[in-house]
Amino acid sequence: MTEPFQIKSSKQFSCFNQFDVVAGMTSRDDGYSDVPFASLNMGLHVSDESNKVLQNRKSVANELQFPMDDWVMGEQVHGTSVKVVTPAYKGKGAFHHKEAVSGVDGLITKETDILLTAFYADCVPLFFIEPESGWLGIAHAGWKGSVNEMAKKMVDSLIEWNVKPEAIFLTIGPCISQKHYEVDQHVIDHISDVYRPLVSQKTSTNKFNLDLKELNKLIAIDSGILSENIEITNFCTYEEEASFFSHRRDHGQTGRMLAYIGRKG
Repeated sequence: MTEPFQIKSSKQFSCFNQFDVVAGMTSRDDGYSDVPFASLNMGLHVSDESNKVLQNRKSVANELQFPMDDWVMGEQVHGTSVKVVTPAYKGKGAFHHKEAVSGVDGLITKETDILLTAFYADCVPLFFIEPESGWLGIAHAGWKGSVNEMAKKMVDSLIEWNVKPEAIFLTIGPCISQKHYEVDQHVIDHISDVYRPLVSQKTSTNKFNLDLKELNKLIAIDSGILSENIEITNFCTYEEEASFFSHRRDHGQTGRMLAYIGRKG
C-alpha cells in the first residue's frame, strides 16, 4: 500500500497531494517546547508554556502560508458532533483553547481561506475531501469517537449538503497501531457486532488489541465512501517516537500534533 503521508519538512507530513489543498499533520520535531513536550507541541490544552505553543503554531502557520487568524479548531470532547464552519469562525481556538468551537470533534467547510485543524497523540485523524463540490472536513476519533461512528457522522453531515458519498475521498492519518493498542472488554462491548471480529484480537482474559484504522475504514465504507477512495497511513504514533507524540507511550505526559486541511482562495 502506498503511504499517503509524505515528509514535507522537519515540521510536517502532507497528504491529499493529488488535490489543490493544504492538508497534513505536524511532526513533533523542530519546535520550541521543552521536555516532555519537546519540541513542536501544538496543544494549548496540555500543561506546556502557552508562549512556546504559540511560537510553535506561528512557525507552522508560516510554513503552511496559512495565518493563524484563518485557523479553526474544535474543543474535542471525544464526541461525534460536527460543525459547519463559516468565515465567522476564523481564529476560533487558534490563540486561546477556551475559544475553540465548543463540544465538537468534527469540522466541515466549503469555504476557502479557512484551515480546519485538530489535535492528536494516538487518536485517529480523519481527512475528507469532495473535490467537485469543494467540501473539506477533518475529524478527531479516539476509541469513543471511533466506536460511535464518527466517520459516519462526517459523511452524513456532508450528505446534508448534497455531497455524494461515492465522490468523497478519505485519508486515515497517523495514530496508534493495533499491536500497541490494548483495550479492555468495556471498550470492545461498544463496538458493533458487525465490526468486532474484524478489528479486535484477544490477547488475554478481557484484553484485546484494537485496530482503530480498520474500524474507521469499515464504518466509512458502510457510510457510502468507496473503498478505492480510502487511503490509510502506515505510520504508528506509538512506534515512531522521533516523529510523533503518543499519549499511551508517554503515559499521558506529552504534546499534541496538529492535523489540518484547507484550500487557499
